[in-house]
Amino acid sequence: MKLFALALGILFFLDLNAQDIYFQQGVKYNISAELNDKEKTITAFETIVYKNNSTSVLNYIWFHIWPNAYNSDSTALFQQLKKDKGRSKKDVRHGLGNIDGLSFKINNDAALTQPHSNPAYKDIIKLVLNNPLKPGDSITITTPFITKLPPYFSRAGFADGEFMACQWYPKPAVFDKNGWHEIPYLDMGEFYSEFADYDVKLTLPSAYIVGATGTLLTPSEMYAYKTTGAKNTVNRSGKPELYIPANADEKKTLSWSARQVPDFAWFADKDFVIQYDTVMLRSGKYIDAFSYYHNSKNTPWKNSINYIKDAVHAYSDWVGEYAWPVVQAVEGPQNNSSGGMEYPMITLITSPDAKAETLDAVITHEVGHNWFMGMLGTNERKHAWMDEGMNTYYQFRYEAEKYRSNSVLGNSIPAEVKNTDANTFQSMVYDVMLKAFPFTTEMDVAADEKTKA
Repeated sequence: MKLFALALGILFFLDLNAQDIYFQQGVKYNISAELNDKEKTITAFETIVYKNNSTSVLNYIWFHIWPNAYNSDSTALFQQLKKDKGRSKKDVRHGLGNIDGLSFKINNDAALTQPHSNPAYKDIIKLVLNNPLKPGDSITITTPFITKLPPYFSRAGFADGEFMACQWYPKPAVFDKNGWHEIPYLDMGEFYSEFADYDVKLTLPSAYIVGATGTLLTPSEMYAYKTTGAKNTVNRSGKPELYIPANADEKKTLSWSARQVPDFAWFADKDFVIQYDTVMLRSGKYIDAFSYYHNSKNTPWKNSINYIKDAVHAYSDWVGEYAWPVVQAVEGPQNNSSGGMEYPMITLITSPDAKAETLDAVITHEVGHNWFMGMLGTNERKHAWMDEGMNTYYQFRYEAEKYRSNSVLGNSIPAEVKNTDANTFQSMVYDVMLKAFPFTTEMDVAADEKTKA
């Protein structure tokens, strides 16, 4: 009897531990896309190999089709925007962006989709599996799609000849130990995505310069970006060298590869100035660094490659070595609710009027998201502090050590405080912020929830 009880106890203990075993679904994307810069559309075909690494049998997969957040004023995105008075400066008209032409197949057999039960979640659908997906098994999911990019006011879109393809493709929601995370696209409230491998091909007019998540695999394009970018890094006082394709009126197809990243974004413009350099980490590892910015007079972006490199060095020393082969920053249009938006290996900086120190801080902050949003893969929507909070701490440390400055306090810091050592400076800054901005809210509040006073 004692032996039976012992065996039962061991089985119970093993069962409890088994429930806590971490798993991560396996996702591999292969996407072929083409940009129509006149129609502002992306026509594409997507193949996803989805492996069920959980212990659950799956009968469906929730899919994000986030471009549909832009297609009506009843979506969760526009419901949130209506409540945000700070967005009144932007043209936030609905109906100007969507995703269409979806026709899902699973292992070459047609598959059904169902809308979400919440009518505001028009950017989420349920893909009904033809057969249950057992633990350890994989399926191949395919669909064509056409994404209509909206005028830029949130994250994705176009403005002044620049294209920002963000959250632009059908994407399985995260399934983890807590179940499905089918979350709508929001303006204030970021994302939670499965780590995945991406192989992406993009066809577009040859005149465009493109920065994207991952390693650019097109040799001629990579050579042009590196040689042009290296010259601009060396010569910053004179006229920048511009990328000029041999056949600007023709089309080109570019390819990228990215491994174990939670998202894939790309940005294109005809007038980007490129800077290029390498970053050597303490381990001896080299990574490529690029910046893409507009050719305007006296732009602080002339030193942007330094800001990117300094950010990577600082975060690698403080948090852990940068894991990916490339890091990039792109100048984008003004966004009146944020200074930038991060994606794996590339970030969009939306502070065109920033002064040098401020631009450095914004680039550093957005590059820093590669650690918390990117490499750690935190759930930004539910636990915003794990990404924004931790990242802002290291941004403040960077500003303190490099400039004895702080983005929140700006020019109000007295000279005698600036003349202290970095640790004393930070301590005094936090004392002032604590008195000026008393924190009366809970720390762990979901980004899309109201905080308690």
